[in-house]
Amino acid sequence: MRDPYTILGVPRSASADEIRRAYRKLAKELHPDARPGDATAEDRFKQVTQAFKLLSNAETRAKFDRGEIDAEGRERAPFHYRSHPDAPPGQRGPAGRFEDISDLFSDLFAERARASGQGAGAGARRNAPGPDMRGDIVVSFEESVLGARKRVSLQGARAIEIVVPAGVEDGQVLRLRGQGAPSPYGGPSGDALITVRIAPHALFQRDGRDIRIDLPISLKEAVLGGVVRAPTVDGVVEVRVPAGSTSGALLRLRGKGASGPDGKRGDQIIRLIIDVPPGDPALESFVETWTPPAGYDPRRRRGG
Repeated sequence: MRDPYTILGVPRSASADEIRRAYRKLAKELHPDARPGDATAEDRFKQVTQAFKLLSNAETRAKFDRGEIDAEGRERAPFHYRSHPDAPPGQRGPAGRFEDISDLFSDLFAERARASGQGAGAGARRNAPGPDMRGDIVVSFEESVLGARKRVSLQGARAIEIVVPAGVEDGQVLRLRGQGAPSPYGGPSGDALITVRIAPHALFQRDGRDIRIDLPISLKEAVLGGVVRAPTVDGVVEVRVPAGSTSGALLRLRGKGASGPDGKRGDQIIRLIIDVPPGDPALESFVETWTPPAGYDPRRRRGG
């Protein structure tokens, strides 16, 4: 987070009342209830709230001014600094801090209710949930298919543990009830909204519930058939290549794909790719003397 004085738009010499007035003004402008759906305003609201929490307490403000804690309230490594008075004049209130932040929000929304003639709804507003908090997480391809437990940092640097469900898709948003910011006026906490990104894989590609993969095979394996090893998200398995297979032929491994909403897994689709070794004199000599059977036309077989 940036410097809390900068976020609130006040100088470091600001009094308690100046800080409080600056926060009240910004909170009215940026609160999600005032600007629903505005993610930028919601993020700024969380920043000004965090800045006010730090500067409204005489002790934490003094520690920040002396460089003992950062803007998130975390302790910094000890270093030499000049001593300063604990707080500028007028910063302390009862018990050395401002009134509880929830009381301040009660005042804000009471004022808004009176101004709009909706005083009867102010009590219901007190029970409204806190703001949602967002986070992003990157999972491996295998984790997206099989599921995993991960830790993710939310806005404000708070980390939580989440369960990534099997079959999650790239860009999917997971909602964790009650893991967001606390309500500033007595209601339940908001939710945590986690956007999942899936790291690209060198071999696997998702196709709905199915997983696709290209599997190179030798010319001998294509002509005569045989058993070859193929990777899956569950580990390496053996698959049988039918004799006379051509490049592009598909094999299907049932139940080796990703899970769908009903929990059932799709399949793994293997596309065979015939790989010919470059510069093999024996193969070149064989092909030079090989005569295709009468009527054989590979392009006609493929509709060319």
